[in-house]
Amino acid sequence: MNKIIFDNNILSGKPIIRGTRISVEFILDLIASGMSIEEILKEYKQLTKEDILSAIEYASKSLKKEEIIFTDKNEIAA
Repeated sequence: MNKIIFDNNILSGKPIIRGTRISVEFILDLIASGMSIEEILKEYKQLTKEDILSAIEYASKSLKKEEIIFTDKNEIAA
C-alpha cells in the first residue's frame, strides 16, 4: 500500500496516489459512479491498475479500523 501517501500541501492531506494529485476518495467516487477500472485507466492515463487496487485496499483497511457505536436499536453511528 505504499502507493498511497499523505501530503499536507496536496488536497489538504487527504490520501492520494503517489506522484499524482488524485485522491483515494476520487477513485472510489469514480467506481461508485459505475466506471470500471479499465475506463478509469483510459481516462486517467497517469494511473495504473495497481494504483486503483491500492486505493480500494486502503479504503477497505480504513473501514476495518472504524468503531461502530450503537446509540439506539435502529441507529448506528460511525
